[in-house]
Amino acid sequence: MNQYYITTPIYYVNDRPHIGHCYTTIVADVAARFQRLIRGSDADVFFLTGTDEHADKVVTSAAEHNVTPQEWADRNAAEFRRAFAACNVSFNDFIRTTEPRHKDRVVEYITSLLKSGDIYRGQYTGWYDQGQEEYVTETAAREADFKSTINGKPLVKRTEDCYFFKLSKYQDALQKHIETHPAFVSPPSRQAEILGRIRAGLNDIPISRPVTSDPATQWGIRVPGDDANRVYVWIDALFNYLSVVDTPERRSLWPAAVHLIGKDILWFHAAIWPALLMALRAAAPAYEWVKLPHSIFGHGWWISEGMKMSKSLGNFISFERLTAYADRYSLDAVRWFLATQGPLSGADADFAHAKFIECYNAELANGLGNCTSRVSNMIDKYFGGIVPPNDHNAEFAPQPGGGSPIDLALAARAAAKNPAAAGSEARAFHFPETIAFHVKRAIEDQAAFDMSASLMHVTEIVRFVDDFISHTAPFTLAKTMNTNPDAKPALAAILYACAESLRVASLLASPAMPTKMAHLWRDWSCAPPPNVALVELARFAGDHALSPGSRLTKGEPLFMRADPAEAPPTEKA
Repeated sequence: MNQYYITTPIYYVNDRPHIGHCYTTIVADVAARFQRLIRGSDADVFFLTGTDEHADKVVTSAAEHNVTPQEWADRNAAEFRRAFAACNVSFNDFIRTTEPRHKDRVVEYITSLLKSGDIYRGQYTGWYDQGQEEYVTETAAREADFKSTINGKPLVKRTEDCYFFKLSKYQDALQKHIETHPAFVSPPSRQAEILGRIRAGLNDIPISRPVTSDPATQWGIRVPGDDANRVYVWIDALFNYLSVVDTPERRSLWPAAVHLIGKDILWFHAAIWPALLMALRAAAPAYEWVKLPHSIFGHGWWISEGMKMSKSLGNFISFERLTAYADRYSLDAVRWFLATQGPLSGADADFAHAKFIECYNAELANGLGNCTSRVSNMIDKYFGGIVPPNDHNAEFAPQPGGGSPIDLALAARAAAKNPAAAGSEARAFHFPETIAFHVKRAIEDQAAFDMSASLMHVTEIVRFVDDFISHTAPFTLAKTMNTNPDAKPALAAILYACAESLRVASLLASPAMPTKMAHLWRDWSCAPPPNVALVELARFAGDHALSPGSRLTKGEPLFMRADPAEAPPTEKA
């Protein structure tokens, strides 16, 4: 697949953004940035997010604020744009379901399905979850004691004239596709959940709502040819992924590589959506290009300090609270924490202050930040802020009779009469092989959408460099430069290898921390050129490596150590 098309859910505009919205969108942003980095091009990567605006709750919320539904949608869509801009999200398009470009396409899709017979008129009676705006099965309603599993409110028994979609017709095809494409629904626990429900049997589902005198029912896209019914908000919303790319210029982006969603909306995306696509593809030759997405990825939820988030408990992680963390520790630190510690594996994750500080100090302040500071300080002190010469192949392995940079370094340490160093035994440090291994694995982990594992290769490279510094003790080696002619070339080889490794680590870290890594590239004169793929950019001492003789400025530390005893940041009044 040459193109990479990733989507987030489109978010309800009945309320303002919070950690759930920001988390999904930041993770999608990291994935999109990584794909651009891997490919060396922005052209084939497309990242979509947006807002879902035809829900009944939008009408209700608008009335409570004495504005029209469109005004309320406009206001909160702007809030989502503001939040995503503040999170440094690089989406390619932001779709709003009230836009004509979306509504017109939905009418076309429904018209085709009406003509094919996969959408038909009927009557539906069932248990309706008003908060979620969805029907639940009799079995699910009974198991939940006829209450919403989301907000606990009683379900409502409804009978409606409506239009149905023949979901049952696609049961076998859906089951076969999921069973033969293990990555189609991820992670594995989500696949098992979906297959269990499909194997239990699928019923046709209502895809419209009647229009009555109630203002809430008048907000939405009308069923083609029947103004007395509107398209159910969930069907309308699902089509956004297709409507945005259904143009001559964008159709090559389809199918989506990843639909990234929360686990609460898995059924709509992993069962109803692919069935709709199958039906549309079969409805008319014009839709032969409409294939199934490659992956629907349902992540878990965030909890707060070990408890389910609740506004009444005061532990709700709002956008403003995330902003307070970004103000104190940097936005990139927040992005790193969400991307590496979040619930992508499927299990829920805890946004606990102590956990944030532990991750921040271990991986950023004491890890990448401290290591880059140590290396840049040594290059500034011993080589006047100039990248030292790279006269060795960076295979720091002991050689019989000595002569390698590491042998020279250990000999110089012994000459400096450092008792701790003099007795050390040399060990091999194979920089090109080690760096290439971590780059390869980071790319593979991204392909598997294992965000945490991919970014942890940054930490592994930093540990490798730290271990090498501890083993060769360049500070001690530097003390012998006036008396030992072998010391300076050995020191140059050591520091070049360290700095070059950190340059590669910064490339792998940049999708999660684009601002901090851009600062490092500026200070180290190593900004990656455009239109070069990661495997070439990250080749150790390759064509795009640190250039000996170029300026390397110490700059400000990337991350300052945080005090674990300090109170958590709070929202600004």
